[in-house]
Amino acid sequence: MTTATRFTQALAPEFFDRVQERVRSRLVEENLDAILTDDPEDVAYLTGFFHHPCERPVAVWLAADGPTVLLTPRLERENAERQQARARIVSYVEFPGIEAPFATLATEVDRVGAGGGLRVGFTTHMTHERLAAVRRELPSAVYQPTTVVTRARYVKFDEEIALHREAARITDLMLDAGVALVREAVAAGGRLPSEAELASRVTGTGVSTMYAEHDNVVVVAPLAGGLVYAGPNSAFPHGLPSGYQLSPGDTFMLSLGCAVGGRFVEGERTFVLGTPTSDQIRFHDTIHRAQSIGGQAIRPGTECREANAACLAVIEEAGLGEYIRHRQGHGIGLGMHEPPWLEAGDETLLQPGMIVSNEPGIYVPGHAGYRISDSMLVTESGSVPLTAFPRGLVDCTIQL
Repeated sequence: MTTATRFTQALAPEFFDRVQERVRSRLVEENLDAILTDDPEDVAYLTGFFHHPCERPVAVWLAADGPTVLLTPRLERENAERQQARARIVSYVEFPGIEAPFATLATEVDRVGAGGGLRVGFTTHMTHERLAAVRRELPSAVYQPTTVVTRARYVKFDEEIALHREAARITDLMLDAGVALVREAVAAGGRLPSEAELASRVTGTGVSTMYAEHDNVVVVAPLAGGLVYAGPNSAFPHGLPSGYQLSPGDTFMLSLGCAVGGRFVEGERTFVLGTPTSDQIRFHDTIHRAQSIGGQAIRPGTECREANAACLAVIEEAGLGEYIRHRQGHGIGLGMHEPPWLEAGDETLLQPGMIVSNEPGIYVPGHAGYRISDSMLVTESGSVPLTAFPRGLVDCTIQL
């Protein structure tokens, strides 16, 4: 009897050597001697260490010509070792501590001769309080803000893309599960589910699938789930699930996603419960067309703002511009929302290996919202959606 191959979410420790070399080459280009980051996503990207962020600092010091150091509280050290964090781990006793946490990092940096008079980039997510704590312990360094790690994360390695693809597969299963719950209720002739019940079903599907089929599940927030809303509630782009019970004629939205190995994907579809009205047809078809044209505009060498303009122009030309509430999309990776931004103010050039969302929407007060989203992988010749659930109104209508 053969055993089905299980998917592992863990990346090989050697993978992070390539990540760190990518960042090191960019430090040289920016004339920086080291980068310091305490952003949990950056820590995971650089070393493979995922943790629950709290008041206790966890940070990475990556030198352009020297070691990578991971600073952890003592209570996290074994966790970092268990995850095979690709760095030299140094730990402090407790926070705030008799000895300040960053004093431990400073001792290690000085020990390898890397602290004095260096140009140190710090990530722009670092708080003033944390930066001040670092300056007290390494006062001779010159500090400057940088987005070097953020920009390094734009283009995904093949191993990351495999994680995103698996997250997309599970996101499609979550969409299937949400639709199945509604169809089951219709077939039974009983009460229709509430937004909260739908949210529980799709979240449970995503999480249970991972634990049933994967090894080394990386737990991040959210591991799986999303926004589920119906009728007028869906006219709020980031409305949260409520106890509202679906009703015949409702437009409802499943805005779902999950993270595999810490890498996110989102997939969103808008459904109609019953025979669509002329307005529902017009709204849904417009967004479907905008999303299709927006996907075609996501190509290497195209500026993010150009793709955004091509996508949203479809809605404007349909006379529905007053209902636009947001940009075409955003980058997606270790963060559900991360740069670059498919928005009028972002000139970033799209490159093969980037993953961005393509999610135009309109929101009609008192009626409903309409949004279709796929996570798009930029390829050498264009882009492809990672999520595959049908998008058109025919497939997104649940007949009563």
